[in-house]
Amino acid sequence: MSRCQPSCACCTLRRYSSSGSWTVTSSSTPASCSRLAAWADRIGRKRTFLAGLAVFAAGSAWAAFSGSAGILIAARAGMGIGGALMMPSTLSIVTDTFRDAGERQRAIALWAGAGAAGGALGPIVGGLLLSRFWWGSVFLINVPIAAFGVACAISLIPDSKKAAALRPDLAGAALSVAGLGLLLWAIIEAPQLGWSSGLVSGASLGAVAILGVFVAWEGTSSHPMLRLEFFARRRFTVAILSTGLVNFGLYGALFLVTQFLQFDLAYTPLQAGLRILPAAGAVVIVSPWAAIVVRLAGTKLTVAAGLFIVAGGLWADSSLSVASDYGDIVPGMILLGVGAGLAIPAAIESVMGSLPPGDTGVGSATNGTFMQAGGALGVAVIGSLLATRYQGRMTAALAPYRVPHAIHATILGSIGGALDVAARLGGTLGTPLAHAARSAFLSGADLGLRTAAVMALAGSLIALAALPASPHRREQPACLREPARSEPPLASLAQAIDELRSSRVRQHKPSGAKPDHPRGMQPDLKRDR
Repeated sequence: MSRCQPSCACCTLRRYSSSGSWTVTSSSTPASCSRLAAWADRIGRKRTFLAGLAVFAAGSAWAAFSGSAGILIAARAGMGIGGALMMPSTLSIVTDTFRDAGERQRAIALWAGAGAAGGALGPIVGGLLLSRFWWGSVFLINVPIAAFGVACAISLIPDSKKAAALRPDLAGAALSVAGLGLLLWAIIEAPQLGWSSGLVSGASLGAVAILGVFVAWEGTSSHPMLRLEFFARRRFTVAILSTGLVNFGLYGALFLVTQFLQFDLAYTPLQAGLRILPAAGAVVIVSPWAAIVVRLAGTKLTVAAGLFIVAGGLWADSSLSVASDYGDIVPGMILLGVGAGLAIPAAIESVMGSLPPGDTGVGSATNGTFMQAGGALGVAVIGSLLATRYQGRMTAALAPYRVPHAIHATILGSIGGALDVAARLGGTLGTPLAHAARSAFLSGADLGLRTAAVMALAGSLIALAALPASPHRREQPACLREPARSEPPLASLAQAIDELRSSRVRQHKPSGAKPDHPRGMQPDLKRDR
């Protein structure tokens, strides 16, 4: 079998994953499981990374030979757990290895660039494999790559951990998964069920309540998963918020742009992946230079400028119409990549540089969680705005016609369903339907992108107002700082004792006594005579 067939497991999953429940599962799992990397401080960062590689390879092999959508989903969940163990562990290893602020900045910039390069190459390599081999090769290729990573990690990566690391917070993990999952479900399902639906309202209130309990639990737990005292530092809080906002706009924009390329411009998945390269390539090119920009302009201006550029890219792509082509979205995609390449490395260095060396695993897991949650919320919120606007426009367009219920539901379900119906109708009926569907989709996409642009601009202003400018001094929360030692150095202590002895001897010596001489310098009485 040379191509992916409609009956295979991956295509079956693709059809099911269009529903809100699958989207919630795929986007909330990485955000919740990335907290597992906080255990790296307890069992060792190198061991956690190797365990993540092994789990990821096993999940990939299982997915490659899965025979149904259910098995494939379970295998993908295993891959997600492996990735959640790996990625934050790599950041904590980098931070622990490079203690110097300048070296740490360069290393984190290269780390961010490598991640962007992998994200850009993934769709391209996957498209090439699908065009030549059976669909399972997309997953099976991960196995030799993971084996090579294990061999390199065993010999090259130093191990480190925190001697007094706390035990895992399983109750906090369960609360965070439940709260975030309910929140994402409510946002994504709201266009289908209605924003005033009882289920949506109940899920939203439940999510707020559970997340509130989570925060209260973390504040009182003796072994919290999320160290709330870290958020007392502006450098940590503002920087971690900035990474989440960058991913909110970036993931949401790529979600929309991919659909625009495939549905409006009729590109294949491989062709669409190649045309996303301007955004990913800009991140790869700019990220290594972020450290130099930080040294010249400071963390505050670098992060604020990056978010401002991201906002500009989102706004530039929010003016698409049915007459737009690929060239119309390229400038906005480049701006997105440049802004992310500046803001993400600078903000991550600020996050990791504000923590004690022994807590890099907790810091990297927290940073990874906020980045993944930001990306998941970006797709959920922007996708929800898109669906709401699309369904409203298409409902108005179909109102004058008698459309069977099943076809009506298919058209309102997605632009892909509407275009499929239009292609089957053809002629004078199909062409107006396809035009109306594309127009409604782009109207919703514009609304989502402009909302993300406003949020990125707000993040830029927050960074400009609250983020400290200098990244070079490792700051720690006051509650985590070791008390300053009051005792003098050993040499100074010995000198003080000698001076004290000398003063006591001078006080008790008779007035006619000869002065003392330092040891080893007594006068030679015979020579004097």
